[in-house]
Amino acid sequence: MLNLLPERLDRILLLGAHCDDIAIGAGGTLLELCRAYPGVHVTALVLTGAGSLREEEERSALAAFTPGAELEVVVMDLPDGRVPLHWERAKMALEELRTRGEPDLILGPSPHDAHQDHRTLAQMIPTAYRDHLTLGYEILKWEGDLAQPTVYLPLAEPVLTEKVAKLSEHYGSQQDRPWFDDETFRGLARVRGVQCHARYAEAFHVQKLTLSVAPIAGSEPSPGFGAA
Repeated sequence: MLNLLPERLDRILLLGAHCDDIAIGAGGTLLELCRAYPGVHVTALVLTGAGSLREEEERSALAAFTPGAELEVVVMDLPDGRVPLHWERAKMALEELRTRGEPDLILGPSPHDAHQDHRTLAQMIPTAYRDHLTLGYEILKWEGDLAQPTVYLPLAEPVLTEKVAKLSEHYGSQQDRPWFDDETFRGLARVRGVQCHARYAEAFHVQKLTLSVAPIAGSEPSPGFGAA
């Protein structure tokens, strides 16, 4: 299996429809990236939950999941389960973020996600960020919409344990949900680990990716590694 590393990682953009989506789908990845790239600038946009306990939980959780990063969190007040009906406001928020810099990596929901809020946000991302590396995270839920991933990030046991502990610590409002427990998060991570020859992993979906090789002497330098 081929391993690819970005040339640089100065800015990460996190996108979620609901508070906890980002941490569930990519919490271990965030822990690893923020420790590997100290001082990375992380911007998070969450479409629902503003003014509620959910927003408080999200701000606390994302701070815990991005150690050493320069973090900015924006939480909007779109109604949960009704994001498609508020498409214009969500798109305007995404477009406003687009004017504020070029992220090296975007983590957001996957386009095939069966939840209407997740899917709507995923479909918006390439309309604002057409040439950026975008990884779609996955969330295990009742709809049974898991698909075969295309990108894996192996997680060591201590990192997965830390992720699971932080989810439990920071999202107390979700503890009564039957799927929100350690077995769910560890189980999916174990399956994805098997698929990439690791003990545990988080997995993602990428729609387009360009590869480049070292330039031949005398030729123009290649554009680098990233999304198309």
